[in-house]
Amino acid sequence: MSQTNPYDKFLDGRPLETILAATPNAIAEYLEILGPKQEKKPAPGKWSAAEIVSHLADCEIVFAFRLRQTLAEDNPTIQPFDQEKWAVQYPGISAPLALETFSALRKWNLLLIQSALPAAGDRAMTHPERGTMTFQTVVETMAGHDLNHLAQLRRIAELPAQRAGL
Repeated sequence: MSQTNPYDKFLDGRPLETILAATPNAIAEYLEILGPKQEKKPAPGKWSAAEIVSHLADCEIVFAFRLRQTLAEDNPTIQPFDQEKWAVQYPGISAPLALETFSALRKWNLLLIQSALPAAGDRAMTHPERGTMTFQTVVETMAGHDLNHLAQLRRIAELPAQRAGL
């Protein structure tokens, strides 16, 4: 596993933009299957489907800023965040609202990624915990992060891997 991308083990060889573009629809499918169980935690200490989608929306904001900062500045230092502290706000946020937010941000980020790559792929940033990363590494992290959380949603929905849309 890459030190700069802790999610590279989830990448499956498909083009990154394909994974990124497919994620909102896959989330919507899982939420539809879950219905009212979207708010139910699968186990103590685990996030519900709605909380996972809220996390994805928060992360899309973070990725949006990191990508834009990397394009606008020379080797910026990006800010890490504590996902558990951010998650304190998730109870009470509906899965549909979180998905709507994530989907809009993802469309916006995909436009940026499509216009920036491949030319900006090597633009560097520094992550205080992971070291030097590139614009491309952030895009790879986004895709792996998506696949990780889609697998969690699939398990919560109790779907076999073949139905995962992955």
